[in-house]
Amino acid sequence: MLNETFDWDRMRIFRAVAELGSMSAAAEKLGGSVPTISRRISELEHALRTELLKRSTRGIDLTEAGRLLLRHANLMADIVSAAHDDVSDTDTPDTGPVHIVTCDALGPYWLAPRQPEFKIRHPGVELTLSASDRVPDLLDNEADIAIQYEPPTRSELICRRLGVVHYLCFASQDYLDQNGVATSLSDFHEHRYLLHEGYTHQSKSWANGAELARQLIPFSLVTNCTATLISSCLAGGGIAVLPSYISTAYPALIPLPLPTMASIQLWLSYTERIRRLGRGQVAIEWLRQAFDPSKSDWFRQTLVRP
Repeated sequence: MLNETFDWDRMRIFRAVAELGSMSAAAEKLGGSVPTISRRISELEHALRTELLKRSTRGIDLTEAGRLLLRHANLMADIVSAAHDDVSDTDTPDTGPVHIVTCDALGPYWLAPRQPEFKIRHPGVELTLSASDRVPDLLDNEADIAIQYEPPTRSELICRRLGVVHYLCFASQDYLDQNGVATSLSDFHEHRYLLHEGYTHQSKSWANGAELARQLIPFSLVTNCTATLISSCLAGGGIAVLPSYISTAYPALIPLPLPTMASIQLWLSYTERIRRLGRGQVAIEWLRQAFDPSKSDWFRQTLVRP
């Protein structure tokens, strides 16, 4: 098996099936058919003389041999990417693409306004800034750097704590003039509330009273888009739960004298390959500075109210 006839494509297919949990999902991602994917996995098992996957009507599970092979496959994928980047970037240590994925609030309302300064300092680095609630697979090159609300579970990734994001209640002056100011959680039933559906996945981070209110109140708007939430709030649609740093972009949004709804840890993660690249180093340092609690009050451990 370990000779010049080794078929690396089988490893790529096996890795996709193992991490996605099904043949059909792997076929969709790789652009092949399920029978082809199944045949390639069978060929790999035959070549290794061991069973890698347990197939059932519920999907697939890795055998012990499969789990061991997946660890090697991940290392191989990272080595191939590192070899490519080391060779292609030999003479251009501070140029090339860097893909950053974060949520749809941090990207447009905190990082995007700071991108022009980064471009002036590093004109050769091509930033791609994507917004997604789904954590990208950095080891499969879905992105280079991720900013997320939970530390990654993959031990192969480098993880650094960036700070804390605090969520408050905001409203427009027009809404407050017409409906009054909510001063406690017990006032929630008298108001209209706007919610990002992504918050429902962070319930363990919500304050006890806020989480109970979230479960009991019929929200007038639930959306998966922070821009929609802000637009509705500015138009007087109701009270919106938003991160405290939104005040910098929208001073017309008034923070209400209510308890903090949630305080959620923010994490930066990337691969060793990205850490060794010049363009990766400057991007990582830029992100660390952008969220430095000593420079940005919004991300301190203790809330600094707008």
